[in-house]
Amino acid sequence: MSDAPTTALLAVNLGTPETPTAPAVRRYLAEFLGDPRVVSIPPLLWKPLLHGLILPLRGGRSAHKYAQVWLPEGSPLAVYTRRLAEAMQRELPHWRVRDAMRYGQPALRPALDALAGEGIGRIVVLPLYPQYSTTTTASVEDVVRDWQARHPQVEVRTVHDYADDPRWVAAVADSIRGYWQRNGRGDRLLFSFHGIPQRLADAGDPYPQRCEASARAIAAALELGEGDWQLAYQSRFGRERWLQPYAEPTLWALAEGGAKTLDVACPGFATDCLETLEEVALGFTASVARHGATMRYIPCLNDAPEHARALAALARDA
Repeated sequence: MSDAPTTALLAVNLGTPETPTAPAVRRYLAEFLGDPRVVSIPPLLWKPLLHGLILPLRGGRSAHKYAQVWLPEGSPLAVYTRRLAEAMQRELPHWRVRDAMRYGQPALRPALDALAGEGIGRIVVLPLYPQYSTTTTASVEDVVRDWQARHPQVEVRTVHDYADDPRWVAAVADSIRGYWQRNGRGDRLLFSFHGIPQRLADAGDPYPQRCEASARAIAAALELGEGDWQLAYQSRFGRERWLQPYAEPTLWALAEGGAKTLDVACPGFATDCLETLEEVALGFTASVARHGATMRYIPCLNDAPEHARALAALARDA
């Protein structure tokens, strides 16, 4: 009898350009911003604007930002996602563990095809978005649902959300606690989550409630009082109103209110990426300094053993 794995875990992250160059960034953004789950403007209106104005303008600017945080092995998001999958493989020795990206490479559909071709009969898909949103997890679920309809012989389960899963919460809290033990604790902890347009929340997207659930659970695990922490949202794009409060102005107000040291954690991101490293660790730190305070970024869980164990446990439960 064969002892080859029959169950697989496919960990799916958002995606990243393959190189920190304008052409690669434009290719990536074209796929990302072309997803109607991400931008819901009718395609007849959106595509000419996207390809005629936004991609030419943002390609070079974003490439410069990526270059500031690029690792020798590649994009931080790709590197840490791959390492996280390897760490989960050690936790699940009788499974096959792979990583994929919703946009870019390794692409989600071919990754599913490859697992089916290897004789895998059951796949657990784990979107690496702790807090469910129609803009992220639902897009992965769209692809998986379409793929499964074409491969009914394969059982597929998708982890929908783990915003307040006790094992994941404990891993995040332990990471923050460890940072404080090594570096001392700041005057205030800010949980910074990626924002979404307010209209999506008004239409029923549960994302803000799931972010609040995460922040409260992590704060409780750290035994923080209400005045010790705050939640805010980053990475807004365009002119419309996004979820508030906005993270960077919140940090400025805390600095101007007398806080000398501000700690920022980003528990909406499984791995460090452009938004955590360039926007927060570099950008927010510099702007907070101009308001007279020190900001310290607490890294994402990345491939920490506690992270791999928590996610492996979620996969076993699926």
